[in-house]
Amino acid sequence: MSSDPRPPVTRFKGPTRLEYLVTAGNNTVGFLRGIMQKRLIGLRCPSCSKVYLPPRGSCPICAVAMTEPVEVSQRGTVTTFSVVRFPFPGQVLTPPYACAHILLDGADVPLLHVVGGDVDAVRMGMRVQAVWVEDLQPTLASVAWFAPCDEPDTPYDVFAEYV
Repeated sequence: MSSDPRPPVTRFKGPTRLEYLVTAGNNTVGFLRGIMQKRLIGLRCPSCSKVYLPPRGSCPICAVAMTEPVEVSQRGTVTTFSVVRFPFPGQVLTPPYACAHILLDGADVPLLHVVGGDVDAVRMGMRVQAVWVEDLQPTLASVAWFAPCDEPDTPYDVFAEYV
């Protein structure tokens, strides 16, 4: 046991830099190639027929390999959301902004992304569409945000299981 009367150091703030090299597998490569063509490509489970976007190597429900590519719509429904109003360290966007789970038409799992425009107008059931950046890169950031579109809201009972 130490006789030092000072409390132990349990936390400190310091600069950190982490660099990663990620090698994309076949499913991710197909997804990223689609992004470069302004297409959103998921994968369908051959057992339960659910479409996952971004794609996964195997269905988390059926545990079988997923190999059937499916292009999903660039329009979808906000199933739930959160408005970020306060800055925090490392933040890329300037508050306020809305992060939302967006169930794209043709997909069975919501995609987490940003909804542009008036954050106070974002609501569950709101219909949105992808807005692409001009300089496409093989990353989901090539979808700048999702913007409200001129479609009526989706009734809650249609997407309630995703909330």
